[in-house]
Amino acid sequence: MYTLAGRHDAPRGDKERSLSELRVNFTRLQEDIESLARIGRAADFGIHRMAFSDADMEARAWLKQRIEDAGLEFFADGAANLHGRLGWDPKKPSVITGSHIDTVPGAGHLDGALGVLSGLECLRRLKEAGTKLARPLELISFTDEEGRFGGMPGSMALSGKLTPESIRTAKDLQGLRLIDAMERHGLDASHLLRAHRSPESIHAYVELHVEQGPVLDRRGLKVGIVEGIVGLFKWNVRFLGAANHAGTTPMDMRQDAFQGVAELSMAIPRILEENGGSRSVATIGRIQLQPGAPNVVPGAAEFSLEVRDIDSHVLEGLSDAFRRAMSAIARRRGLMFEFEVLSELDPVKCDTSVMDAIESSAGDVVEEALRLPSGAAHDAQQLANVTRVGMIFVPSKDGRSHSPAEWTSWEAIEAGANVLLGTLERLAS
Repeated sequence: MYTLAGRHDAPRGDKERSLSELRVNFTRLQEDIESLARIGRAADFGIHRMAFSDADMEARAWLKQRIEDAGLEFFADGAANLHGRLGWDPKKPSVITGSHIDTVPGAGHLDGALGVLSGLECLRRLKEAGTKLARPLELISFTDEEGRFGGMPGSMALSGKLTPESIRTAKDLQGLRLIDAMERHGLDASHLLRAHRSPESIHAYVELHVEQGPVLDRRGLKVGIVEGIVGLFKWNVRFLGAANHAGTTPMDMRQDAFQGVAELSMAIPRILEENGGSRSVATIGRIQLQPGAPNVVPGAAEFSLEVRDIDSHVLEGLSDAFRRAMSAIARRRGLMFEFEVLSELDPVKCDTSVMDAIESSAGDVVEEALRLPSGAAHDAQQLANVTRVGMIFVPSKDGRSHSPAEWTSWEAIEAGANVLLGTLERLAS
């Protein structure tokens, strides 16, 4: 599952040496990371830049200015994805790098942002160095990677995976429609369909990201080379019972919707063990009880269920297993259950040639790099529908992410940014 790649010690030709010499301006990258981290930061030190929130729009304006200050061509497509372009030629397929700057509520400062800002720095350095490239380079900050409105609308739009129906029905957990959230900021959601790119227009996509897991940190390594990305399904589930008086309704006569959720939660380890693989995970991360009073038996429980694995066949089996489990629980407890699919993502394998380019670049920067899978979903998952993809990981301290405790050492960030720089130069040369 994990493979170490060592430093390249074989003699190189002149071109190979030139590819290893250029480095990012790390002081400037640090300043960008710290500056963006101040946008949307709350009193709990978490960052709140959910897609199309006021903080997200402020961050978008900040990034647009940074792209223009760098002398790069700025472009916003119909999905409100923000592009920075170097050597743009619409007749040539471009090498793309990027990620996202939206966040979950109470996020850390690196998830997504690191890939966007490192990509920006790489394009700046290549421009400043006057590097001759055979292909255009493109930085993209994708819209709503965190899935506030379900899926990954920005990268799904670019890869042609959206439909008029999926756009019309997209909404967040509070019921706010994507259409209305975009309209509030003068954006037309129907233009999402215009962002589609043909496979012929993209040579490859590379994304730098924090691992969001403990593997690199525990091994003391600065760089990981991603071999594949997990797939997932996310459901909104409802158990429906009967609200009743908490003092006068005997335990054996209750139709307690919450007890259905509790039983399902306790069954997760068994379901995974019997139907999943070694990397299968399942999470109930949100629950809402109705009527929600201390002295009332809950008559309805609405909750999220998210399941991930690296194998599409395993995911399919887990989907069936969870439906069977919920049906059995509902029968035993006199409940009804229903669910709607919020999002589904297929697992993705990274391209061998892109991984090789990353490994060659890593060999110029660090002693060892580790090949490993990604347990989190990324925009690269959607780009794989239209081009070759690869990902570079840097360690997350103690595996923490999606929280203010998210941290990666500056040394690892610099290493990852330089590996990205070398990879982009190789792919665009």
